[in-house]
Amino acid sequence: MTGFADIQDPLSLERQVCFALSVASRNVIAVYRPLLEPMGLTHPQYLVMLALWEHAPLAVKDLSRMLQLDPGTLSPLLKRLEAAGLVRRERDPEDERALAVVLTEAGRDLRSDAKRIPPAIVARLGMGLDELQHLHESLMRVIAAANAANNGHAPHDPAPTGVRTR
Repeated sequence: MTGFADIQDPLSLERQVCFALSVASRNVIAVYRPLLEPMGLTHPQYLVMLALWEHAPLAVKDLSRMLQLDPGTLSPLLKRLEAAGLVRRERDPEDERALAVVLTEAGRDLRSDAKRIPPAIVARLGMGLDELQHLHESLMRVIAAANAANNGHAPHDPAPTGVRTR
């Protein structure tokens, strides 16, 4: 395994994982934009709808956790989807303190239009399904590792030998 000592310039922009992820994210979301616009959805709204199509009704806190969005970010998305007539926020009958997100008939119907999105994305990216699945699996491992690191559960201390971080 190659270590940082073997990399000519560890601060080279092109070698930064954060740079590659940031540019890839912006560019892939841009590929989605023309497909989502006729549906009246932004990419974040599409992610909310995907979660709801699979699991509705959902408590707002569960939707927030599933999408890894804080409630302050999720709330305006839900308000816009509600204004568009795609979802309703209702008090959870089992816990009056909690809000549940429910799909409207229009929200459920939009799912049939959305079925064309995944194959269109695969075609526009020009990458094989196997390659995209492998990329997805790798990104899910990156997400899990970053979540663990952010929660103080990193598998190892990334500090170079001889450098104390605590």
